[in-house]
Amino acid sequence: MSTEIKVPVLPESVADATILAWQKKPGEAVKRDEVLVEVETDKVVLEVPAPVDGVLASIVADEGAVVTADELLGTVNEGAVADGAVAANSPSSEPSASDVDTGGATSPAVRQMMAENNLQASDIQGTGKSGRISKSDVQAALDAKGAGSANQAVAPAPTAAPAAAPASAATAVAASKPAVMEGDRPERRVPMTRLRARIAERLLEASQSTAMLTTFNEVDMYPIKTLRSQFKDQFEKTHNVRLGFMSIFVKAATEALKRFPDINASIDGSDVVYHGYCDVGIAVSSDRGLVVPVIRDAEHLSLAGIEGQINEYATRAKEGKLGIDDLTGGTFTITNGGVFGSLMSTPILNPPQSAILGMHAIQDRPVAINGEVVIRPMMYLALSYDHRIVDGQGAVTFLKTIKELVEEPAKILLDI
Repeated sequence: MSTEIKVPVLPESVADATILAWQKKPGEAVKRDEVLVEVETDKVVLEVPAPVDGVLASIVADEGAVVTADELLGTVNEGAVADGAVAANSPSSEPSASDVDTGGATSPAVRQMMAENNLQASDIQGTGKSGRISKSDVQAALDAKGAGSANQAVAPAPTAAPAAAPASAATAVAASKPAVMEGDRPERRVPMTRLRARIAERLLEASQSTAMLTTFNEVDMYPIKTLRSQFKDQFEKTHNVRLGFMSIFVKAATEALKRFPDINASIDGSDVVYHGYCDVGIAVSSDRGLVVPVIRDAEHLSLAGIEGQINEYATRAKEGKLGIDDLTGGTFTITNGGVFGSLMSTPILNPPQSAILGMHAIQDRPVAINGEVVIRPMMYLALSYDHRIVDGQGAVTFLKTIKELVEEPAKILLDI
Protein backbone atom coordinates (compact mmCIF):
# COMPACT_ATOMS: atom_id res chain seq x y z
CA MET A 1 0.00 0.00 0.00
CA SER A 2 1.42 3.37 -1.07
CA THR A 3 1.19 6.30 1.38
CA GLU A 4 1.76 9.87 0.27
CA ILE A 5 4.26 12.27 1.87
CA LYS A 6 3.00 15.83 1.68
CA VAL A 7 4.17 19.33 2.59
CA PRO A 8 2.84 20.32 6.03
CA VAL A 9 0.20 23.03 6.30
CA LEU A 10 1.91 26.42 6.06
CA PRO A 11 0.72 29.57 7.86
CA GLU A 12 -1.06 32.26 5.86
CA SER A 13 2.06 34.44 5.96
CA VAL A 14 4.16 31.71 4.30
CA ALA A 15 3.30 31.21 0.62
CA ASP A 16 5.72 28.41 -0.25
CA ALA A 17 8.80 26.50 0.85
CA THR A 18 11.96 24.94 -0.58
CA ILE A 19 13.08 21.31 -0.31
CA LEU A 20 16.29 21.57 1.70
CA ALA A 21 17.45 17.94 2.04
CA TRP A 22 16.13 14.40 1.76
CA GLN A 23 17.39 12.15 4.55
CA LYS A 24 16.55 8.93 2.71
CA LYS A 25 16.87 7.58 -0.83
CA PRO A 26 14.27 5.58 -2.77
CA GLY A 27 14.47 1.93 -1.71
CA GLU A 28 15.66 2.63 1.83
CA ALA A 29 13.71 1.52 4.87
CA VAL A 30 11.94 4.16 6.94
CA LYS A 31 10.25 4.11 10.33
CA ARG A 32 7.13 5.98 11.33
CA ASP A 33 7.90 9.50 12.60
CA GLU A 34 11.50 9.28 11.31
CA VAL A 35 12.54 12.51 9.57
CA LEU A 36 12.44 11.98 5.81
CA VAL A 37 12.85 15.44 4.35
CA GLU A 38 13.60 18.96 5.57
CA VAL A 39 11.58 21.80 4.09
CA GLU A 40 12.83 25.37 4.46
CA THR A 41 10.44 28.30 4.71
CA ASP A 42 11.42 31.94 5.06
CA LYS A 43 11.16 31.52 8.85
CA VAL A 44 12.07 27.99 9.92
CA VAL A 45 13.12 24.56 8.71
CA LEU A 46 10.26 22.06 8.94
CA GLU A 47 11.03 18.37 9.42
CA VAL A 48 8.59 16.11 7.57
CA PRO A 49 8.37 12.67 9.24
CA ALA A 50 7.53 9.33 7.67
CA PRO A 51 3.77 8.70 7.99
CA VAL A 52 4.20 4.90 8.28
CA ASP A 53 6.78 2.11 8.55
CA GLY A 54 7.98 0.83 5.20
CA VAL A 55 10.23 1.73 2.28
CA LEU A 56 10.64 5.09 0.54
CA ALA A 57 9.18 4.31 -2.88
CA SER A 58 9.63 7.59 -4.73
CA ILE A 59 10.74 11.20 -4.48
CA VAL A 60 8.53 13.59 -6.45
CA ALA A 61 10.02 16.92 -5.34
CA ASP A 62 13.83 16.98 -5.49
CA GLU A 63 16.11 19.10 -3.32
CA GLY A 64 15.85 22.76 -4.29
CA ALA A 65 12.29 22.46 -5.59
CA VAL A 66 9.77 25.11 -4.50
CA VAL A 67 6.61 23.57 -3.06
CA THR A 68 3.35 24.75 -1.49
CA ALA A 69 1.24 23.45 1.38
CA ASP A 70 -0.16 19.92 0.95
CA GLU A 71 1.89 19.34 -2.22
CA LEU A 72 3.09 15.78 -2.87
CA LEU A 73 6.74 15.18 -1.94
CA GLY A 74 7.02 11.42 -2.40
CA THR A 75 5.52 8.07 -1.44
CA VAL A 76 6.21 5.30 1.06
CA ASN A 77 5.27 1.66 0.53
CA GLU A 78 3.75 0.74 3.87
CA GLY A 79 4.96 -2.51 5.39
CA ALA A 80 7.50 -3.16 2.62
CA VAL A 81 11.01 -4.42 3.36
CA ALA A 82 14.04 -2.63 1.98
CA ASP A 83 15.90 -4.41 -0.82
CA GLY A 84 19.63 -3.90 -0.37
CA ALA A 85 20.18 -4.16 -4.10
CA VAL A 86 17.63 -1.46 -4.80
CA ALA A 87 19.22 0.88 -2.30
CA ALA A 88 22.71 0.17 -3.59
CA ASN A 89 21.72 0.69 -7.22
CA SER A 90 19.76 3.88 -6.61
CA PRO A 91 20.27 6.17 -9.62
CA SER A 92 21.08 9.12 -7.42
CA SER A 93 24.83 9.53 -7.00
CA GLU A 94 24.75 12.95 -5.43
CA PRO A 95 25.66 13.01 -1.74
CA SER A 96 22.83 13.92 0.59
CA ALA A 97 22.86 14.95 4.22
CA SER A 98 22.14 11.35 5.24
CA ASP A 99 25.25 10.09 3.38
CA VAL A 100 27.60 12.36 5.26
CA ASP A 101 29.05 11.74 8.70
CA THR A 102 27.98 15.02 10.25
CA GLY A 103 29.16 14.26 13.77
CA GLY A 104 28.26 17.18 16.03
CA ALA A 105 26.48 19.16 13.31
CA THR A 106 22.82 19.25 14.32
CA SER A 107 21.74 22.24 12.23
CA PRO A 108 19.96 21.27 9.00
CA ALA A 109 21.72 24.10 7.17
CA VAL A 110 25.13 22.83 8.32
CA ARG A 111 24.32 19.25 7.33
CA GLN A 112 23.22 20.43 3.91
CA MET A 113 26.35 22.55 3.44
CA MET A 114 28.56 19.57 4.34
CA ALA A 115 26.64 17.29 1.98
CA GLU A 116 26.88 19.74 -0.93
CA ASN A 117 30.66 19.93 -0.52
CA ASN A 118 31.14 16.21 0.25
CA LEU A 119 32.71 16.89 3.65
CA GLN A 120 32.79 14.52 6.62
CA ALA A 121 32.73 15.57 10.27
CA SER A 122 36.28 14.24 10.60
CA ASP A 123 37.38 16.87 8.04
CA ILE A 124 36.13 19.75 10.17
CA GLN A 125 37.24 21.19 13.50
CA GLY A 126 34.09 22.13 15.42
CA THR A 127 34.46 25.27 17.53
CA GLY A 128 31.03 25.21 19.17
CA LYS A 129 29.99 23.74 22.48
CA SER A 130 30.96 20.06 22.80
CA GLY A 131 32.68 20.25 19.41
CA ARG A 132 29.52 21.37 17.61
CA ILE A 133 30.12 22.22 13.96
CA SER A 134 28.81 25.56 12.68
CA LYS A 135 28.59 27.02 9.17
CA SER A 136 31.71 29.09 9.85
CA ASP A 137 33.59 25.87 10.70
CA VAL A 138 32.47 24.31 7.41
CA GLN A 139 33.49 27.43 5.51
CA ALA A 140 36.91 27.40 7.21
CA ALA A 141 37.40 23.78 6.14
CA LEU A 142 36.44 24.67 2.57
CA ASP A 143 38.85 27.62 2.54
CA ALA A 144 41.66 25.41 3.84
CA LYS A 145 40.83 22.78 1.25
CA GLY A 146 40.88 25.41 -1.49
CA ALA A 147 44.21 26.77 -0.32
CA GLY A 148 45.67 23.26 -0.41
CA SER A 149 44.44 22.74 -3.94
CA ALA A 150 46.00 26.01 -5.05
CA ASN A 151 49.43 24.84 -3.89
CA GLN A 152 49.33 21.66 -5.99
CA ALA A 153 50.40 21.38 -9.61
CA VAL A 154 47.39 20.81 -11.81
CA ALA A 155 47.72 18.85 -15.02
CA PRO A 156 45.78 20.06 -18.08
CA ALA A 157 42.44 18.36 -18.54
CA PRO A 158 42.65 15.62 -21.21
CA THR A 159 40.71 16.18 -24.39
CA ALA A 160 37.73 13.89 -24.63
CA ALA A 161 37.30 11.72 -27.71
CA PRO A 162 34.71 13.15 -30.11
CA ALA A 163 32.52 10.07 -29.80
CA ALA A 164 32.42 10.13 -25.96
CA ALA A 165 29.51 12.21 -24.73
CA PRO A 166 29.84 13.71 -21.20
CA ALA A 167 27.68 12.04 -18.58
CA SER A 168 26.12 15.33 -17.49
CA ALA A 169 26.24 19.07 -18.00
CA ALA A 170 28.57 19.33 -15.02
CA THR A 171 31.11 16.92 -16.53
CA ALA A 172 30.81 18.74 -19.84
CA VAL A 173 31.84 21.99 -18.19
CA ALA A 174 34.67 20.23 -16.35
CA ALA A 175 35.93 18.73 -19.59
CA SER A 176 35.94 22.08 -21.39
CA LYS A 177 37.80 24.02 -18.66
CA PRO A 178 41.03 23.16 -16.83
CA ALA A 179 40.60 22.81 -13.05
CA VAL A 180 42.85 25.76 -12.18
CA MET A 181 42.41 28.13 -9.23
CA GLU A 182 42.33 31.72 -10.50
CA GLY A 183 45.30 33.11 -8.61
CA ASP A 184 44.78 34.29 -5.03
CA ARG A 185 41.35 35.92 -5.62
CA PRO A 186 38.88 33.01 -5.67
CA GLU A 187 35.14 33.65 -5.58
CA ARG A 188 32.20 31.50 -4.53
CA ARG A 189 28.62 32.03 -5.64
CA VAL A 190 25.87 30.41 -3.57
CA PRO A 191 22.12 30.97 -3.64
CA MET A 192 20.68 33.13 -0.87
CA THR A 193 18.81 31.07 1.70
CA ARG A 194 15.10 31.68 2.08
CA LEU A 195 15.65 33.05 5.58
CA ARG A 196 18.33 35.48 4.40
CA ALA A 197 16.13 36.54 1.47
CA ARG A 198 13.24 37.13 3.87
CA ILE A 199 15.46 39.15 6.23
CA ALA A 200 16.56 41.30 3.29
CA GLU A 201 12.96 41.79 2.21
CA ARG A 202 11.82 42.76 5.71
CA LEU A 203 14.70 45.19 6.24
CA LEU A 204 14.00 46.86 2.91
CA GLU A 205 10.30 47.02 3.76
CA ALA A 206 11.06 48.63 7.12
CA SER A 207 13.30 51.28 5.58
CA GLN A 208 10.88 52.12 2.77
CA SER A 209 7.46 51.87 4.42
CA THR A 210 8.05 53.34 7.90
CA ALA A 211 9.09 56.74 9.21
CA MET A 212 11.87 55.29 11.33
CA LEU A 213 13.85 57.38 13.80
CA THR A 214 16.23 56.36 16.59
CA THR A 215 16.76 57.91 20.01
CA PHE A 216 19.62 57.04 22.38
CA ASN A 217 20.32 56.98 26.09
CA GLU A 218 22.74 55.25 28.42
CA VAL A 219 22.15 53.17 31.50
CA ASP A 220 24.32 52.60 34.55
CA MET A 221 24.53 48.80 34.88
CA TYR A 222 26.15 48.88 38.32
CA PRO A 223 22.90 48.29 40.30
CA ILE A 224 21.81 45.19 38.38
CA LYS A 225 25.37 43.87 38.12
CA THR A 226 25.55 44.14 41.91
CA LEU A 227 22.12 42.50 42.26
CA ARG A 228 23.10 39.70 39.91
CA SER A 229 26.43 39.11 41.64
CA GLN A 230 24.72 38.95 45.03
CA PHE A 231 21.92 36.55 44.13
CA LYS A 232 22.97 34.66 40.98
CA ASP A 233 23.98 31.45 42.78
CA GLN A 234 20.84 31.38 44.91
CA PHE A 235 18.69 32.24 41.88
CA GLU A 236 20.17 29.43 39.79
CA LYS A 237 19.85 26.93 42.65
CA THR A 238 16.20 27.86 43.21
CA HIS A 239 15.03 28.14 39.59
CA ASN A 240 17.57 25.93 37.77
CA VAL A 241 18.32 28.74 35.32
CA ARG A 242 20.98 31.46 35.28
CA LEU A 243 20.06 35.07 35.98
CA GLY A 244 21.00 37.23 33.00
CA PHE A 245 20.51 40.86 32.09
CA MET A 246 18.00 40.21 29.31
CA SER A 247 15.19 39.16 31.67
CA ILE A 248 15.54 42.41 33.63
CA PHE A 249 15.35 44.44 30.41
CA VAL A 250 12.30 42.45 29.32
CA LYS A 251 10.56 43.18 32.63
CA ALA A 252 11.52 46.86 32.40
CA ALA A 253 10.26 47.00 28.81
CA THR A 254 6.91 45.41 29.62
CA GLU A 255 6.37 47.88 32.47
CA ALA A 256 7.24 50.77 30.15
CA LEU A 257 4.95 49.37 27.43
CA LYS A 258 2.02 49.53 29.87
CA ARG A 259 2.71 53.22 30.42
CA PHE A 260 3.23 54.03 26.73
CA PRO A 261 0.65 52.07 24.69
CA ASP A 262 1.72 53.73 21.42
CA ILE A 263 5.03 51.85 21.61
CA ASN A 264 3.09 48.58 21.90
CA ALA A 265 0.82 49.38 18.93
CA SER A 266 0.96 48.66 15.21
CA ILE A 267 -0.52 50.08 12.02
CA ASP A 268 -3.02 47.98 10.08
CA GLY A 269 -4.07 49.82 6.95
CA SER A 270 -5.60 53.11 8.16
CA ASP A 271 -6.09 51.80 11.71
CA VAL A 272 -3.84 51.75 14.75
CA VAL A 273 -4.08 48.50 16.72
CA TYR A 274 -3.34 48.83 20.45
CA HIS A 275 -2.31 45.53 22.03
CA GLY A 276 -3.39 44.82 25.60
CA TYR A 277 -0.60 42.30 26.05
CA CYS A 278 3.19 42.29 25.68
CA ASP A 279 4.51 39.65 23.29
CA VAL A 280 8.22 40.44 23.28
CA GLY A 281 10.45 39.15 20.49
CA ILE A 282 14.06 38.37 21.43
CA ALA A 283 16.55 38.45 18.56
CA VAL A 284 18.61 35.23 18.62
CA SER A 285 21.57 34.35 16.40
CA SER A 286 21.51 30.95 14.68
CA ASP A 287 23.50 29.16 11.98
CA ARG A 288 20.85 30.19 9.46
CA GLY A 289 20.81 33.86 10.47
CA LEU A 290 18.97 36.09 12.91
CA VAL A 291 15.62 34.80 14.15
CA VAL A 292 13.20 36.44 16.58
CA PRO A 293 11.23 33.99 18.76
CA VAL A 294 8.44 35.58 20.77
CA ILE A 295 7.89 35.41 24.54
CA ARG A 296 4.10 35.48 24.89
CA ASP A 297 2.47 37.53 27.68
CA ALA A 298 5.88 38.51 28.99
CA GLU A 299 4.30 41.01 31.41
CA HIS A 300 2.94 38.10 33.47
CA LEU A 301 6.19 36.11 33.66
CA SER A 302 8.76 36.15 36.44
CA LEU A 303 12.45 36.74 35.79
CA ALA A 304 13.01 32.99 36.04
CA GLY A 305 10.19 32.31 33.58
CA ILE A 306 11.65 34.76 31.07
CA GLU A 307 15.18 33.35 31.44
CA GLY A 308 13.84 29.83 30.95
CA GLN A 309 12.11 30.74 27.69
CA ILE A 310 15.14 32.63 26.39
CA ASN A 311 17.42 29.64 27.08
CA GLU A 312 14.98 27.24 25.45
CA TYR A 313 14.65 29.41 22.34
CA ALA A 314 18.43 29.85 22.05
CA THR A 315 18.97 26.08 22.21
CA ARG A 316 16.25 25.31 19.68
CA ALA A 317 17.53 28.05 17.35
CA LYS A 318 21.00 26.49 17.30
CA GLU A 319 19.47 23.09 16.57
CA GLY A 320 17.20 24.47 13.86
CA LYS A 321 14.10 23.32 15.75
CA LEU A 322 12.15 26.56 16.15
CA GLY A 323 8.59 26.28 14.90
CA ILE A 324 6.67 28.84 12.89
CA ASP A 325 4.42 29.57 15.86
CA ASP A 326 7.52 30.50 17.88
CA LEU A 327 8.42 33.23 15.38
CA THR A 328 5.06 34.76 14.48
CA GLY A 329 3.39 37.70 16.15
CA GLY A 330 5.17 39.92 18.62
CA THR A 331 4.31 43.47 19.68
CA PHE A 332 7.81 44.67 20.60
CA THR A 333 11.37 43.45 19.98
CA ILE A 334 14.63 43.56 21.93
CA THR A 335 18.00 42.88 20.29
CA ASN A 336 21.37 42.70 22.03
CA GLY A 337 24.29 43.53 19.76
CA GLY A 338 26.46 43.83 22.84
CA VAL A 339 27.03 40.07 22.93
CA PHE A 340 29.06 40.53 19.72
CA GLY A 341 30.84 43.64 21.01
CA SER A 342 28.69 46.37 19.43
CA LEU A 343 29.05 49.65 21.31
CA MET A 344 26.22 51.47 19.54
CA SER A 345 23.84 50.80 16.64
CA THR A 346 20.48 51.79 15.19
CA PRO A 347 18.28 48.67 15.21
CA ILE A 348 15.81 48.33 12.34
CA LEU A 349 12.10 47.93 13.00
CA ASN A 350 10.39 44.57 12.73
CA PRO A 351 7.13 45.52 10.91
CA PRO A 352 4.32 45.93 11.79
CA GLN A 353 5.75 46.64 15.26
CA SER A 354 6.23 50.32 16.06
CA ALA A 355 9.49 50.07 18.03
CA ILE A 356 12.58 47.98 18.79
CA LEU A 357 15.03 48.29 21.69
CA GLY A 358 18.74 47.79 21.09
CA MET A 359 21.09 46.80 23.92
CA HIS A 360 24.85 47.11 23.54
CA ALA A 361 28.17 46.23 25.12
CA ILE A 362 28.81 47.11 28.77
CA GLN A 363 31.90 49.29 29.06
CA ASP A 364 33.55 50.90 32.06
CA ARG A 365 33.45 54.69 31.57
CA PRO A 366 33.96 57.78 33.77
CA VAL A 367 30.63 59.37 34.72
CA ALA A 368 29.61 62.18 37.07
CA ILE A 369 27.57 61.01 40.08
CA ASN A 370 26.68 63.44 42.88
CA GLY A 371 29.30 65.89 41.62
CA GLU A 372 32.11 63.32 41.53
CA VAL A 373 33.71 61.46 38.64
CA VAL A 374 33.50 57.69 39.12
CA ILE A 375 34.03 54.65 36.91
CA ARG A 376 30.80 52.77 36.18
CA PRO A 377 29.79 49.94 33.81
CA MET A 378 27.71 51.80 31.23
CA MET A 379 25.57 50.57 28.35
CA TYR A 380 24.20 52.59 25.45
CA LEU A 381 20.54 51.94 24.66
CA ALA A 382 18.86 52.67 21.33
CA LEU A 383 15.15 52.82 20.56
CA SER A 384 14.14 52.85 16.91
CA TYR A 385 10.49 53.78 16.43
CA ASP A 386 7.91 54.47 13.74
CA HIS A 387 7.21 58.20 13.82
CA ARG A 388 3.83 57.61 12.16
CA ILE A 389 2.57 56.18 15.47
CA VAL A 390 5.07 57.30 18.09
CA ASP A 391 5.90 60.92 18.80
CA GLY A 392 9.45 61.90 19.69
CA GLN A 393 8.49 62.86 23.22
CA GLY A 394 6.87 59.48 23.82
CA ALA A 395 9.87 57.61 22.45
CA VAL A 396 12.38 59.57 24.52
CA THR A 397 10.30 59.23 27.70
CA PHE A 398 9.78 55.50 27.09
CA LEU A 399 13.54 54.91 26.79
CA LYS A 400 14.15 57.09 29.87
CA THR A 401 11.64 54.94 31.79
CA ILE A 402 13.54 51.75 30.88
CA LYS A 403 16.78 53.42 32.02
CA GLU A 404 15.25 54.38 35.38
CA LEU A 405 13.77 50.92 35.98
CA VAL A 406 17.05 49.16 35.18
CA GLU A 407 19.04 51.53 37.37
CA GLU A 408 16.58 50.99 40.21
CA PRO A 409 15.44 47.37 39.79
CA ALA A 410 13.50 47.50 43.07
CA LYS A 411 10.89 49.56 41.19
CA ILE A 412 10.23 46.58 38.94
CA LEU A 413 9.69 44.30 41.92
CA LEU A 414 7.52 46.86 43.75
CA ASP A 415 5.60 47.83 40.57
CA ILE A 416 6.22 51.56 41.10
